[in-house]
Amino acid sequence: MILTAQDVALAGRLQPLSLVLEPGQVIAICGPNGAGKSSLLSLLAGVQAADAGAVALDGTALSAIPARERARSLGYLAQGGGAAWDLEVEALVALGRLPWQAAPLQRAVSSAGQDAEAVEEALAAMDLLALRHRPLSRLSGGERARAMLARVLAGQPRWILADEPLASLDLGHGLGLLAALRQAANQGAGVVLVLHDLALAMNHADRVLVLDEGRLVADGPPEVALAQGVIEQVWRVKAQWLGEVGARALGLGC
Repeated sequence: MILTAQDVALAGRLQPLSLVLEPGQVIAICGPNGAGKSSLLSLLAGVQAADAGAVALDGTALSAIPARERARSLGYLAQGGGAAWDLEVEALVALGRLPWQAAPLQRAVSSAGQDAEAVEEALAAMDLLALRHRPLSRLSGGERARAMLARVLAGQPRWILADEPLASLDLGHGLGLLAALRQAANQGAGVVLVLHDLALAMNHADRVLVLDEGRLVADGPPEVALAQGVIEQVWRVKAQWLGEVGARALGLGC
């Protein structure tokens, strides 16, 4: 399921840009504060409409896809997303199955057994099995972040779009999250992440989009899109990549 953006723009936030995003990849969106990263992600997820242009799945505009069908295809995690009620972790994660369950006058797309299996897999992927009955109010910030992403994973979307999902996670759980997203990509899903950590983007992404002041200034493999010259131009710092491919660190002021 190919996700495309054709000449999309948002007044004051994104200048016109076009993208063709293919599944089976981990794609990172990087850029300085205010570059338009979250705005682009929300357009790709169909959370907000562009002022110009259109986003489409396999050639069909998102606006023309029924809401439940769109929710089965696109799983979106907003930056700092939360829940309105103090649910237990398992109940929150199970909300990710709603698009698959029966709507009024319609049949369910999945069975109760499939729903339960998907929730179990999501809890395991985010290391939440031991916390499944704990209320959200008794979780740390990082645990809540993992629960919110587990809700998205439980929906088994064709595309996972997450805005800074690593922001509250410790090192081990951050790497575990990246491993789970890599597994989803290997199984055919598309993954789009907003990342501030350029080393994580360099080491874990297949493709990187770099935004600066609402413009797409680089798009390609991480070693190209995050080349030293691009970093110096966009982030306005001296930088040099150190170490081996797949385990690179970014030296600043070099």
